[in-house]
Amino acid sequence: MVVITFLVATLRYGFAVGWVSMQESYMWLYGIMFMVGAGYTLLHGGHVRVDVFYRPASARYKAWVDLFGSLFLLAPVVIMILMYSYPYVVTSWHRLEGSHETGGLPGLFLYKSVILVFGVLMLLQGLSLAARSVLVLTGHKEFEIKEEEHEGV
Repeated sequence: MVVITFLVATLRYGFAVGWVSMQESYMWLYGIMFMVGAGYTLLHGGHVRVDVFYRPASARYKAWVDLFGSLFLLAPVVIMILMYSYPYVVTSWHRLEGSHETGGLPGLFLYKSVILVFGVLMLLQGLSLAARSVLVLTGHKEFEIKEEEHEGV
């Protein structure tokens, strides 16, 4: 993505040349990178929360915060993403949608499918975090979130 962005800028401003497909490809790659990065961030505990209260708290408090966040914040948002994106992705597949721009990317339906994959994987990851929190709250010490898991985040 960085190379494509560099090429787009260099060709446009240095040689007055540009391709719509190149511009669209880096925008879609950025979207895919964001979706993959969101899952990676959640997996490694780097998601948004107030660490001033979270970091010094007990494992039980952290488990409650993670359980609440997974079930009442993450899951509803991801379910809404899935509900609203599904019809667009299905329609895109039925049409084998490509770019609306002349010279744009064909196969836009493949890129849109990543949204559904992202939603399903984030929902599974959120449910896994909720299950881990329940195990901590019921006394399973081996599932506690250790400080070294969050170091460097």
